[in-house]
Amino acid sequence: MMKKNLILSIMMAVFTLMSCSAGTPEGTAPSQPTDNKMTKVKLETSLGDIVVELYNETPQHRDNFVKLVKEGFYDGVLFHRVINNFMIQTGDPDSKTAGPDDFLGGGDPGYTIEAEFVFPKYFHKRGALAAARTGDQANPMRRSSGSQFYIVTGQVFGTEQLMGMLQAKKQDIFRRLVMENQDKIKQLQESNDEAGIHALQGELIRQTEAEAQFDELIEAYTTIGGTPHLDGQYTVFGEVVEGMDVVDKIQNTTTDRRDRPTVDIKIIKASIVE
Repeated sequence: MMKKNLILSIMMAVFTLMSCSAGTPEGTAPSQPTDNKMTKVKLETSLGDIVVELYNETPQHRDNFVKLVKEGFYDGVLFHRVINNFMIQTGDPDSKTAGPDDFLGGGDPGYTIEAEFVFPKYFHKRGALAAARTGDQANPMRRSSGSQFYIVTGQVFGTEQLMGMLQAKKQDIFRRLVMENQDKIKQLQESNDEAGIHALQGELIRQTEAEAQFDELIEAYTTIGGTPHLDGQYTVFGEVVEGMDVVDKIQNTTTDRRDRPTVDIKIIKASIVE
């Protein structure tokens, strides 16, 4: 259970921001899947094939990924950023024609995608497929790159180390719920309804505890591993279902000081698995 003094401090911090607008993210309304079948995409790389499955609960990312695959957007792109025990990244269209000394990582199709966090159901376990993005300072809404993505390799975490991270994630859930209820909080504040504020606190605590179901997450991070510090920061929209041995070949390749493989590794062709 979260301590009351922490909850009060979070609420008071939100109260001071009530005059500020949170803004509305750009983006179109997501399409709705007609069934529970997940789309699979095969990435034929120069080191072997990887098959990923796309989550229906992240429809904007799913639909955009499928669109780019069908257009041939990913055919010929390099894995331009590879960090052992962390992740492998690709999807920069500029990498198709890049020389060995060219700086990569800034290319995209000219748009971004609204964040679709489905945490804790989907998280940065080993094999997770997630969208890259620019940093929080330039991108406070954490919108995803229109094309760049990464596959998590990560590392295994001890239970004690992981529990500290998960406490922070629980606080993040609570903060999000507070922001979602900011209009109600503002009304209670303006009417000096202290009893109502305390009642709302209790309700938000209950919602936080109900949402913070971390059993599956703990099992994954303490056995197969991942990158838990990225949860709630980047959109996870799928996972590898075949070819993690190929992902490991890529992550173990020699890289330069910018984390680019010294010998180019590319996606030869991306295609929908029928």
